[in-house]
Amino acid sequence: MNRNEIWALMDERQDELLTLCSDLIKIPSVNPPGDVSVIVRYITNYFKAHKIAYDIVGASEDRPNILARYGTPGGKTVVFNGHCDVVPVGDEEKWAFPPFSGEIRDGVMLGRGTSDMKCGMGAFLFAVAMLADAGVKLSGDVLMTIVPDEETGGAYGTQWLFENGYIKGDWGIVAEPTGMDNIEVGQKGTMGMNLYATGTTAHGSLSPYVGENAIDKLVRLLPMMYELREIHGSYDGEIAQVMEISRQKAKAVQKTEGVENIMDHVTVNFGTIQGGVKRNVVADSAMAELDVRVPIGVNHEDVIARVDEIIAKSGIQGVTATYDNPRGGNFVSVKDPIVETVRDCIKELLDIELITAYQWASSDTRYFREAGISTIQYGPSNTEGIHNYNETVDVADIVTAAKVYAAIILSLVG
Repeated sequence: MNRNEIWALMDERQDELLTLCSDLIKIPSVNPPGDVSVIVRYITNYFKAHKIAYDIVGASEDRPNILARYGTPGGKTVVFNGHCDVVPVGDEEKWAFPPFSGEIRDGVMLGRGTSDMKCGMGAFLFAVAMLADAGVKLSGDVLMTIVPDEETGGAYGTQWLFENGYIKGDWGIVAEPTGMDNIEVGQKGTMGMNLYATGTTAHGSLSPYVGENAIDKLVRLLPMMYELREIHGSYDGEIAQVMEISRQKAKAVQKTEGVENIMDHVTVNFGTIQGGVKRNVVADSAMAELDVRVPIGVNHEDVIARVDEIIAKSGIQGVTATYDNPRGGNFVSVKDPIVETVRDCIKELLDIELITAYQWASSDTRYFREAGISTIQYGPSNTEGIHNYNETVDVADIVTAAKVYAAIILSLVG
């Protein structure tokens, strides 16, 4: 069966795809708290209905992972990845429709998780189900990984699967929201930084003459951390071309002067600061959490070295830094077969040229690339509602995504 034949079958059964996505939206798999057992049961029943083999694995009963396979073992493997958890809805009064609606209105599906990323996940579930129902024989196989906790870091999900050897493959597709004209081929690295300050307590009325205030140390040090934003990558060839596209895309989307620098420079955000016990007591401890993003072409170890240099240069005593899971940027070549396949499909389906760009944030895609699997992000998206109120996705984009996913499989292991 070629791509046009499978696309025709998907058009005939489009209502099944939309029902699947709507049902997924109606299941409130909010994280935190993170219990995804209900939606996992729904998805495994879907696999049973289409005679797709699956296993349940994981480190937590309420955060199980699904591993489902279709095809011929022993050949090349295409891995699809989707997270079934969603962020909290916030103040429901600020929603224009019920957060877990799943309703289709004027060509748009409504509800939390439509863009991020239940409709992308539903699209690849449907694509593989159509191949299975049609009895399509593959030269390799497809591994679908449905994970529980991407929204809180992935310790029970994709990260856990890689750490325990469950994911091996040649190509990967993470169905995170990108939009149908855009494919994510690289992303920045992450580096959670914790700054700790210690001091000497005293009665607040004696400050600053008696005691050493730890909060004061952090307040003086934090602005110096803006120096990290001066660190940037240097590029040539393909990476330079994609980076410039990414800079311009960031500027077009965010519409803020200078925002394009988020792509090729280190960024720093002061997330939390806490310390002290009472306002009339000199604080003898304080801690600040910083979110540091490291661009492609910059080694996170160089950023850590600069932090040490800033602290030493400040002359402030009693300050230390620790780091949570530091990772560098990652990318796949735009000449990789998986990128070429998507570009070809989009040209045929929508008659537009695909934009290949890097992402300023990060996702579970990093685990795939670090494992040597050529991986892209591609999924339906209306960016305005992601992690915000009134999340939606266009129905036409769900259908397009499903067709692209099927074509990827046929092109790479068909």
